[in-house]
Amino acid sequence: GRDARAPERGRPARSPSRHAEEHLILEFAGGVRVYVPASKIDLVQKYVGGAKTDPELSKFGGTSWQNRKARVQAAVMDLASDMIQLQALREAEPGTAAPPDSEWQAEFEASFPYQDTPDQLTSMVEIKSDMQRPRPMDRLICGDVGYGKTELAVRAAFKAIDNGRQVAVLVPTTVLAEQHYRTFSQRLAEYPFAVECLSRFRSSGEQKRIVERLKKGGIDVIIGTHRLVSADVQFKDLGLVIIDEEQRFGVEHKERLKHLRQKVDVLTMTATPIPRTLHLSLLGIRDISNLETPPPDRLAIETRIVRFDKQLIRHAVLRELNRDGQVYFVHNRVQNINEIAGRLEQIVPEARIAIVHGQMAAEELEQEMLRFVRREADILVATTIIESGLDIPNANTIFINQADHYGLADLHQLRGRVGRYKHRAYAYLLLDGERLVTPNASRRLKAIEEFTELGAGFKIALRDLEIRGAGNILGTQQSGHIAAVGYEMYCQLLENAVRTLKQQPLRTPLEVHVDLPWTAYLPRDYVQGQRLRIEVYRRLSRVRRLDRLADFRQEMRDRFGTLPEPTEWLLRLTELRLLAAHWKVASIHLEKSAEVGSSATDVVLGYRNPRRIRELAARSDGRLRVVDEASAYFRPTGDELEPLALYATLKTLLRDILG
Repeated sequence: GRDARAPERGRPARSPSRHAEEHLILEFAGGVRVYVPASKIDLVQKYVGGAKTDPELSKFGGTSWQNRKARVQAAVMDLASDMIQLQALREAEPGTAAPPDSEWQAEFEASFPYQDTPDQLTSMVEIKSDMQRPRPMDRLICGDVGYGKTELAVRAAFKAIDNGRQVAVLVPTTVLAEQHYRTFSQRLAEYPFAVECLSRFRSSGEQKRIVERLKKGGIDVIIGTHRLVSADVQFKDLGLVIIDEEQRFGVEHKERLKHLRQKVDVLTMTATPIPRTLHLSLLGIRDISNLETPPPDRLAIETRIVRFDKQLIRHAVLRELNRDGQVYFVHNRVQNINEIAGRLEQIVPEARIAIVHGQMAAEELEQEMLRFVRREADILVATTIIESGLDIPNANTIFINQADHYGLADLHQLRGRVGRYKHRAYAYLLLDGERLVTPNASRRLKAIEEFTELGAGFKIALRDLEIRGAGNILGTQQSGHIAAVGYEMYCQLLENAVRTLKQQPLRTPLEVHVDLPWTAYLPRDYVQGQRLRIEVYRRLSRVRRLDRLADFRQEMRDRFGTLPEPTEWLLRLTELRLLAAHWKVASIHLEKSAEVGSSATDVVLGYRNPRRIRELAARSDGRLRVVDEASAYFRPTGDELEPLALYATLKTLLRDILG
């Protein structure tokens, strides 16, 4: 690309000392192209915005992008200040500190029939230390379905009850309330604790009695929908509120929960995996525990793409029923869902079938779901309404009809409904017998079939899941802001907002421009494939320490073999950039001497910090001279202009620093 720097006043224009390197070509509106050197590739981010259409291109030099960024920055600042304000209010409120674990607690945790994952153990330590502090806890637990969130909630509940307090478990649907009621009742069965469920499946007389007992302290754990936050529900001594999937509650309920947060311990659970970048951006304004490790005995889901075949369906359903399991059959067309259920009845007459879809009356829908949860039905024929929230360990076979009509993230989410238990789970992606599959759909199906290993969700559905995840955790209005500037930029703006509000310095590493006549790039026959080369350049541009650079060099050798000459020079240039950044030197380039009659070449260092450059000059044995308020230079001898000698000289000049 062109060098946009104007020559310094009073000094001749610098002679070109371009080094050969690769460039990314960015196209702006109107076909304007900008060349970005590979060494500056970290300034370019892939747009991940969840938008169905490609975002509109900005004009080069226009203001629309800056305006969009400013709008998102303001929204992010509001979000961060709200969170920090709530945190400050909680810090000021004197909560009740729980005592350290009792023998009962240790015994109860040891009775968990599965092995804890490392993430579960870490999260439990964080939850307990929150509960033992004299201020109300407000922790968010994120993790894919089946990664052990409910067990953490049960243990936290046990700790609260053991301390003589009551626990409320708040869930968005009656079906989930029933599910949690079963889980909590089973886990606490051996202890003298009363667990109750308050939902509209209890008669009004029963509800009245439950509310009465709750007020007198006769119930230790109460599980229910938003009915729990209504005015007539009162507690004798509420100590912990567990909220499942808070983003699915209405605005007025959220306000009530916000009020609760200032007074009692609150533990929120969400099945939305939270990407690491967002996690880091939120640190300091939100207490988050992230579960990323699958349970040790979990098996990968066996995924097959097949044509609709009666024999195959019958065989798969019977295999599941024979091992006492249940089956999901997803068909996303309400108009003929009953017809599909009828076909299944003919194929497997011995199976009991329940049907659910979004156009059913709420009560009928819940009744059918509950039939399945209570194992009164073997096959649940459903639309994608089952995509989130249901956790049924018995259901380990899923059929997705007309699978070529779904997006990658939807297929991944639906497949995630099975495989919760030790049994091998099966996912069948069914295609119509006669219809041809489009090339795009075929690629999607191939990807979902290939990525069967656990945790592959991040790899294959990253775009959708990141946006959906961030939107869920931060609130729906933030999804629009993420789409406006892209996910990565949003996370950066959020992190900067948090640092500004906490009066911490912003993380803005000095951009160092090293322009020396060396050939420095990744040859195409060394790192093959454009996407991989871009990824390697991006990782190199983000290296900020010399020890990390040494690790990077070693990794390159291990992955791609001996470093070719241009790649060696690429790493040497990075090394000089790191050394220069330490001294606040923003640029290094060669320039013909300004002295009359001289044919010598100077190495010019553009600097940002006068004190640091004087310190460097004092250590250089008189070789480095500060010439004005922006630059210093030294004159290499003839031999020192040879590439390796010049590299060694510059390294010696900027020596003795950075571990």
